[in-house]
Amino acid sequence: MERKDFLRQGGPCFYFDTELFAPTTDSFALGWFAAPKRGERVCDLGSGTGLLGTLLLAREPSLTLFCVEQNAAANALAEKGFAENGWAERVTLRTGDLRENAALPAAGSMDYALSNPPYFPAGSGASAAGEARQAAREEVGCTLADVCAAAARVLRWGGRFALVHRPERLSDLFCTLRAHGLEPKRLRFVASSAENAPSLALVEARRGGKAGLSVEPMLFIGSADWDKVYFR
Repeated sequence: MERKDFLRQGGPCFYFDTELFAPTTDSFALGWFAAPKRGERVCDLGSGTGLLGTLLLAREPSLTLFCVEQNAAANALAEKGFAENGWAERVTLRTGDLRENAALPAAGSMDYALSNPPYFPAGSGASAAGEARQAAREEVGCTLADVCAAAARVLRWGGRFALVHRPERLSDLFCTLRAHGLEPKRLRFVASSAENAPSLALVEARRGGKAGLSVEPMLFIGSADWDKVYFR
């Protein structure tokens, strides 16, 4: 079912479909963590219904956004939201497979990339109901390596790539990033409380960066910092 919501009262809107990609804590946390600079060109790999782009443009309207999404229905909802917010001229929407170069912006043309990729290897655990939800959860449509390869291709030298993933796959993530010339530079964990283990890992890597990782303070759900995730 199609629905419309707002980032804050009277603020930018976004559309989503409960059968496709409903808003999640992961996307809001990544949108808060990602830090493109004023006027930069940003590529959202697997952009869904455009929530990440909406979060970034709400914070920095000078950005230029390129969205790559395989699901045409999701892209249509993203287009609708960007148009209502007055951002249509700042956003390019491409319906296509991020594993194919034709779906991506020109090589080396982006300053920043971000992605909320599927977390689990195909066939691990119970599959989500519906093809779209399964593709968002499991690596059936693209793998972590595919996403990192796409980011490495579109980023200029020194460009940055932010993504959210599961802490238990952090070794896989760091190894895959490095294998594609993306050096992890920032790490921040998300946890429900100080008594619980982290449930999410937010990572930013730099194309061609030197070794050296900054581990930022834990982000606790429900804290004062967490309020900024939704209202920044």
